[in-house]
Amino acid sequence: MVGGGSAGCALAGRLGARTLLLEAGPVVLSPDQRDVASLPTAGPYNWSYDAELRTGQPHVVPRGRGLGGSSAINGANWVWATPADADGWGPGFTWADLRRCYRRAESDAVHGTTGPVPVHRPSGALLHPAATRFLDAAQRLGFPAEPDKNAGATAGAGPVPSNSVDGVRVNAAMAYRPVSVRGDADVDRVLFDGSRACGVVLADGEVIEAGQVVLAAGAVGTPRLLLRSGIGPGRPRVDLPVGQGFSDHPAVFVPFVDDDPAPHPHAPGSQAALNLDAGADPAGDVEVLAFVRPFAPGGPRHLMCALQRPDSRGELTADRIDYHYLRTEHDRRRLRHAIRTAAELLRAGVGRRVEPGGDVLGNDRALDGWIAAHLTTSVHLCGTAAIGRVVDAQLRVLGVEGLRVADTSVLPTVPRRGPAATAVAIGERAAELLGAAHARPDAASGS
Repeated sequence: MVGGGSAGCALAGRLGARTLLLEAGPVVLSPDQRDVASLPTAGPYNWSYDAELRTGQPHVVPRGRGLGGSSAINGANWVWATPADADGWGPGFTWADLRRCYRRAESDAVHGTTGPVPVHRPSGALLHPAATRFLDAAQRLGFPAEPDKNAGATAGAGPVPSNSVDGVRVNAAMAYRPVSVRGDADVDRVLFDGSRACGVVLADGEVIEAGQVVLAAGAVGTPRLLLRSGIGPGRPRVDLPVGQGFSDHPAVFVPFVDDDPAPHPHAPGSQAALNLDAGADPAGDVEVLAFVRPFAPGGPRHLMCALQRPDSRGELTADRIDYHYLRTEHDRRRLRHAIRTAAELLRAGVGRRVEPGGDVLGNDRALDGWIAAHLTTSVHLCGTAAIGRVVDAQLRVLGVEGLRVADTSVLPTVPRRGPAATAVAIGERAAELLGAAHARPDAASGS
């Protein structure tokens, strides 16, 4: 198996000694990767991919490098996809399939209770004061309550579950504890015997033979491995739309100052979210997420406004990631709606808005300009090796044998919620497909 990220660790943990997990980065975690308050965006544990959000707008995309992958550097939000997402992903990844996999993965007071991933649900005194004000403001504005973000209900405002315990981010490596792992093993390409995958070739030329190869290198790493292996648009082995038509969540941060700057020692970066309909989508096509920790000491807090169901699609090649964000007026209109909703929440008691000013908020063209200047990505890239286009419902790469993909690159569209939990569920689903869903049930305690 190639890649020790969220899906890769889950699958390798279930497979146990049956598989060798090759991870390009280190296998020993730094303290930053355990502290849920830390979001390391650079350094040796990050791939830091160069990309363009829009034409002429460069951006560096953080992705986890090392055992645990992006689950070792993310915000530790544990939120399921919605039934509306799964309805569009086809056989094998229905809502029933995913719900079963989420439950098997987690140890939660509400859903699955015996899995390796601990799920913390903040409430009462465990909610940061800013998150409490956020939820109170949403209620005053008449938004529906969504007390369980993982119930598959109509979108609304509610606390965000977290895979953290007492301030520790429990990433997929800590939860699943894969047995046979080799770090600093940068895979260059898949090795074939005729049309069958028979191993991999490392960047230094070393050959590792295998009866079956699973790529779990993430939505950037996996498609680039396929391309280097001769699989992709116009490639000699199999012509498939690898890297084409991916989706992600464009986002903008709205800063605010807080009259109650009290720290909360065990709070993750975000604890509350409002998912809402901005375009005839009752499952919620935009999100306003309350970041309760400042990004810098003494700095403002933020509400992150993100478009969860974008029309725009991106393109990934061997050396380029083009997001093509906000190409349609429909996308731009809905993101404006999210930012104006954030401003309403701030006025309703969350905090004092720093920007954009009222003159910008009230003018579509001015607000579009402000958005362009502050645009970022949620780093939720999906669909670079999508089911039905690059892999089949069994996650087998089309046109070859012995090669599967198991990470968020297989999702035809990015979920309406953050995909961290879904990445783990993909690993669990791959374990089912490989006949190992219930192997090593005591793989980890999650602590």
